[in-house]
Amino acid sequence: MSEINKFIQALQNHKPLECVCNPWRDYHHEYDIGEEAPALRAVHLQHYLHLRVPQARFILVAEALGYQGGRFSGIAMTSERILLNNHQHVHPATVFDPKHFRRTSSKDSKHLSATQKKLGFNEPTATVVWGEIRDNNISPSDVILWNIFPFHPHKAGQPLTNRTPKEAEKEEGLVYVKMLQKLCPKAEIIAIGNQSHQTLQKYGIENKKVPHPSMGGVTRFRQAFKELVQQ
Repeated sequence: MSEINKFIQALQNHKPLECVCNPWRDYHHEYDIGEEAPALRAVHLQHYLHLRVPQARFILVAEALGYQGGRFSGIAMTSERILLNNHQHVHPATVFDPKHFRRTSSKDSKHLSATQKKLGFNEPTATVVWGEIRDNNISPSDVILWNIFPFHPHKAGQPLTNRTPKEAEKEEGLVYVKMLQKLCPKAEIIAIGNQSHQTLQKYGIENKKVPHPSMGGVTRFRQAFKELVQQ
């Protein structure tokens, strides 16, 4: 078994705390296309990492997986809309060969809007981050997008929401950050946002910080990211 497959298997075997979806393990009949959805998301992650390990130059680490992004794509800060080639600015081939992608959110779910049913989920953070990778002429294979807590934390009884991960969850998630570091020993860690930066610092993981693009921070994120990657 390859090191990438061992890493994915470790993620699949993890049983998070309550109000958390493990996208590579968990299936929800109201939102997913079927019981094969978690395995499909694991295949997505496998192809994504295969293009980037071990040569990645940067690992961008945000706080947690979002329902509009990795919950259904299986890849952090990456939306289904990108991989379905329904995104206006980001081409799916920048992530991995789209022939390996299958949508996992259900077009028939009553919980999705008409646009989400037609085009797939879209995550604002994914749009900004992938746009900056492109605009700074960085090879997509040089960057791995990740989260301190690699699973999707949501509010009780509301799977299509996001919540801030608890301290215990962040500590659980750091195991996988460290595993990813071993897979890509030359990669520089860039924390996206204060929470990610502070958690990594707390547990002795060296990193550089850029502002999170949410909450009006897009311009500051772009400026800081450009300065770091062009050094």
